[in-house]
Amino acid sequence: MKKMARIMLLIGFFVFAVSSVAFAQTDKPGCKDHPLFTRMENFYIGNCEERRFDAFNFLDEKGKKITVEGKYYWAEYRIRKGFTPPSGLEVIRNFENAIRKIGGKKVYQDGNYHIYLKLTQSDKTFWVYVDSWASGAKGENYRITIVEKAEMVQEVVADAKSLMSDIQTKGSASVYGIYFDFDKADIKPESEPAIKEIAKLLQENKGLKLYVVGHTDNVGNLDYNMKLSKARADAVVKELTTKYKISSDRLKAFGVASLAPVASNDTEEGRAKNRRVELVKQ
Repeated sequence: MKKMARIMLLIGFFVFAVSSVAFAQTDKPGCKDHPLFTRMENFYIGNCEERRFDAFNFLDEKGKKITVEGKYYWAEYRIRKGFTPPSGLEVIRNFENAIRKIGGKKVYQDGNYHIYLKLTQSDKTFWVYVDSWASGAKGENYRITIVEKAEMVQEVVADAKSLMSDIQTKGSASVYGIYFDFDKADIKPESEPAIKEIAKLLQENKGLKLYVVGHTDNVGNLDYNMKLSKARADAVVKELTTKYKISSDRLKAFGVASLAPVASNDTEEGRAKNRRVELVKQ
């Protein structure tokens, strides 16, 4: 009986060990493939991260750093035990071919282990970085980073009190949270909280008169952007005077395009900061 018990114990231990190894080689709970790609054969996801909004540094066609902001996805894939891993070059070629088949392209390749890809579909742009050197030349791991380019949905806007504080201390206040359709002067509905605070600022300070100044980044023709920035400032003034009944003689609209940047236009992050509406005390 004792011998039989030892045998059963050993069998139980063996089953537990095998099942533990098998479990360890399954996807980490909560992790899944990005909708753009399947995975290399015989790999599982050992770790992953997804964030609603973040930034990552990719490389452009000239190998220069470009920061892309938007919906962030990262995953690390590991080869299952007992299988021969592919070479790093095989990994990045697979992803390059996959993105070409759906209309994307290779942006930049750094040696045999790092590749940067890009895909634009309708109104969405995806940047992809594949690192097949995650475990060195053995190719046992590879990592993929994908950012679906997008502007952050503004959840916090400057309130009337902070706008007035900026105007009192430096004569102007930058307003982020006023959104326009691309290349247009139509104010998006999600801009209402920010415009409401500007109206509150004017309602609480009856003697305050403002220049409403539209700003753009440096993408595009300067003359065109001058007209666009002025049209956007006009749209804000119209919203304040019609919806919130602010007297029109307290507001004057101007557009200065990209002539007064607050950040470098060499990065997407900087360009986003430069696209703004500014309130300047008359």
